[in-house]
Amino acid sequence: MEENKKTQAQELSEKLLMDKAKPSREAALRDAPKAMDFAEGYKDFITAAKTEREAVDWTVTAAKAAGFVEFDPLKKYSAGEKVYYNNRGRAMCLAVIGKNGAKDGVRIAAAHIDSPRVDLKPIPLYESGELALLKTHYYGGIKKYQWTAIPLSIHGKIVKKDGSEVILNVGENPGDPQFCITDILPHLGKDQAVKKLGEAFTGEDLNVLIGSLPLDKEGEQLYKLNVMKILNEQYGIIESDLISAELEFVPAFPATDIGFDRSMVGAYGHDDRVCAYPALQALFASEAPEKTCIVCLADKEEIGSVGNTGLCSEYLNYFVCDLSRAEGLEPQHVWSKSSCLSADVTAAFDPTYASAFEPGNSTYVNRGVGIAKYTGSRGKGGSNDASAEFLGWVRRVLDNAGVLWQIGELGKVDQGGGGTVALDIARLNADVIDIGVPVLSMHAPFEVISKVDLYAAYQAFKAYFEAE
Repeated sequence: MEENKKTQAQELSEKLLMDKAKPSREAALRDAPKAMDFAEGYKDFITAAKTEREAVDWTVTAAKAAGFVEFDPLKKYSAGEKVYYNNRGRAMCLAVIGKNGAKDGVRIAAAHIDSPRVDLKPIPLYESGELALLKTHYYGGIKKYQWTAIPLSIHGKIVKKDGSEVILNVGENPGDPQFCITDILPHLGKDQAVKKLGEAFTGEDLNVLIGSLPLDKEGEQLYKLNVMKILNEQYGIIESDLISAELEFVPAFPATDIGFDRSMVGAYGHDDRVCAYPALQALFASEAPEKTCIVCLADKEEIGSVGNTGLCSEYLNYFVCDLSRAEGLEPQHVWSKSSCLSADVTAAFDPTYASAFEPGNSTYVNRGVGIAKYTGSRGKGGSNDASAEFLGWVRRVLDNAGVLWQIGELGKVDQGGGGTVALDIARLNADVIDIGVPVLSMHAPFEVISKVDLYAAYQAFKAYFEAE
C-alpha cells in the first residue's frame, strides 16, 4: 500500500512539480561537446575586444565576412539582405531583412559592449615621489580594491590638435610594457585594514604607475617629461593631446579556461560581451527569417545608457524607423508589434556568498541561459517587468527548440539590484524581457561563465530569430 502511494506521489510530482537540477545536468552533459567548441571562438573575441570601440571594430569585420553591407537609410531592402549601421565607432545595429519585412514587427536582441574599467582624467599625467603616474576616473560599478596590484593594459584613441588620430593598444602583446595601480603593503596597512571595505580605497587612489626614470640629472618634472618624450617619439603626441583622448585601462590578461574540466571561461568583460557574441553569431546564422531580425550593440549601459551611443539616445529607434518607412510603414505601428530580448548577464548563484541569494529564485552555472522577468531594486524600481504573455511565448520558443534555460532574480529582495537596457526599448512600446548568461564575480576584473550557458544563449537567440 505504501509502495502504491509513493508511486502515485512520484507520478504527480513528475507531472506537477519542477525538477530544475536533474534535467539541467542531463542537458548540460548533452550539450557540453558543442559548447566547448563554441567557446573557442568566444575566447578569441573576448580577448580581442576589451573596449566598446574594439568590439565594434571586431563586429564590422565579422559582419562583412558574413555578407553584411553598410546600411543606406534611403534604400529599400529585400528579404535575406544583411545590413549594419555603425554609430560613431562605439555602438552598432545589424539586421537581416525578413521575408515579411517589418510589417509584423521586428525581433531585436540588444546587448551592451561596454564594461567597468578605469578611464583617464582629462589632464592625467603627473609625477610624485620620483614616479610618473596617471590620474584616473573609474567607469561603472567596480570594487576599487580589485583593480590594484594586477597587470593593466591601455586601450583607446587620441585625437590630436590637428585632427589626426592615434590608436593605442599597449600591454596585450608579447614584449609590450604593462601598467598597474599599486597597493599598500600589509606591514604598513594598519590604517587601511580598519576601514570598511568600500572606504579603504577612494577614486583618487586609483593612480596608474607608468614610469620611474628621470629624463636627466637636473631639471623640473623629469619623470613626467621622460614619459612624455617616449610618447612623443612613438606616437607624435604632446601632453595637451591627452585632453581629447579616450583612453581606458583594462586587465591585461587573456581569456582562459577555468577548472580541470575546462568547463568555464575566465576573462575580463563577460558583462556584457558574453551576450553580444552569441547574439551576433545567431544573427550571422539567420538566412531567411520570417520577421526582420536585429542585433543592437549598445555603449554606456554601465553608467546609465547615456550619451548618443547609449540606448537613451534614439539610434536604435531611428534604425527601425528607417527600415519601416522604406517599406511604407509607420514606425510606431512596427514598434508596437515588435519584441526584444534584452541580452544582459545575470548573477550566478555562488555558494561562497550564499547569504546574498535566494536559492529557489537564483540562476546557476550550467543550467542554461538565464531569464529575468524583472530586474531593478527596492520593489522592482527601475525594472521593465515583462508581461506574462510575452514570457509565456518565450518559454514556448525555447522549449520547442530544446534550449536549456532557467529563470531567477538578481539576489535577495532588498539585497541590492541592477538594471539593463530593457527600459529604454520598452518605452518604444515593444515587448521586452531580460535574458542572458549567469556570471560569477560580476564586475570584477576577472569574471567567470559556463561554456554550456554561453552555448545555450546562442541557441536561445537563434531560436528567437527563427520562431514563427
